[in-house]
Amino acid sequence: MTLPVAIDPRRLPVVLVGRGDAAARRVAWLGEAGVAELRVFSDAPGRALEIAAGDRLARFLPTADDLPRRGLVLIAGLPDPEAHAVAAAARAAGALVNVEDRVALCDVHLPAVVRRGDLVVAVSTGGRSPATASRIRRLIEQLLPPDWAGRLDRVATLRGRLRRAGAGPHAVAAASDALIDAELRVPPVRAA
Repeated sequence: MTLPVAIDPRRLPVVLVGRGDAAARRVAWLGEAGVAELRVFSDAPGRALEIAAGDRLARFLPTADDLPRRGLVLIAGLPDPEAHAVAAAARAAGALVNVEDRVALCDVHLPAVVRRGDLVVAVSTGGRSPATASRIRRLIEQLLPPDWAGRLDRVATLRGRLRRAGAGPHAVAAASDALIDAELRVPPVRAA
């Protein structure tokens, strides 16, 4: 079972611990998500991770004292004994933990994501089948081309204008639905 949530990446300290390409890919993913506060720990980063992390890189594996309280710790590219030790240290610091490809060590799972500006569609299998999540993500990418970011902006602008003008929730919803029908070309969904 999973509880889907959306986290504001500007409010949560994030730490990435790992090595090599797996960790370098996570740095890029976190950048796309807009993570504001990122610290990267690696005792053997490799060139790609060095470049991706830049001045955020600390060249050692962290202890609990190095990890954020009530933050998020991602672990990628570490062998099991080290991943277990870092995950335990992160939990001791009060952080949520994700260890890439090790479901049993995860407090949170990272979904496959389609990002179109502020429109984010996430697909999760709770870590059970990343390949399935990835396949569904590719399907959604075809359904939502990149120009959806601008389309969403237009609906958000209308919503903001109506709210500032004093329109009530039902009027805002009706106008938003009308623009979605016209602008986004989303077929209406009928209730079951």
